[in-house]
Amino acid sequence: MKKTVLLAIIMVCCALSVAAQPQIKVNYQGAKPNIVDFAWALVNYTPPEGNEVENEAVNILKNAIESYRKGKPQSADERLTVDVKNGYLLYEYFEDSHKVKSEMCYWNMEDGKHKLIAYNVMSTNEGISDPGQYDGLCLYNYTNATKKMTPYFGDLYLNLFDAGDGNYNTFELPRTGKDIIITTWYEVGQKKKTAKWNGLYFSVPLGSDTGRE
Repeated sequence: MKKTVLLAIIMVCCALSVAAQPQIKVNYQGAKPNIVDFAWALVNYTPPEGNEVENEAVNILKNAIESYRKGKPQSADERLTVDVKNGYLLYEYFEDSHKVKSEMCYWNMEDGKHKLIAYNVMSTNEGISDPGQYDGLCLYNYTNATKKMTPYFGDLYLNLFDAGDGNYNTFELPRTGKDIIITTWYEVGQKKKTAKWNGLYFSVPLGSDTGRE
């Protein structure tokens, strides 16, 4: 896949972030928000008139979370996993050999005043990356004092948009622990490495954890 095409795919995913640039209010009960509160705020955000973005992946996730909040079961071709304790949410949609997953998690920033929130979409066909229109990783900064999320446009050394000529990256968010798995897809084969979170940014090794397959 050409790099310019992949850039376009990821930027479509992040178009919601651009539209949401003012701020996204997070409503919650109790002492602090949980992963469902963050996800619900994101999927319900309405940008200013003229900046609307029709994002099918977000709409499907919204329907799944709404069913979860109302105690309704998911359909046979979808699955929603909510792990409030570990701050992780995963929605999976299945169609024959195709699978689309939307996942969210968050990290506490070192200053104790902010959280970094990640929203990731990844499509696969028989377990192999098959990027769709909404695939990509978007990051948000949540401020505890204001109870609002804003798009985070720095890549925190995750190399969101460019994996070299003709290559691209996909991401796996952690359900437990703090690290992100990055897979670089080549025309032939793939390479995985671990991005380790240190409270401020991710430390990404130059080499590979598993080698090129």
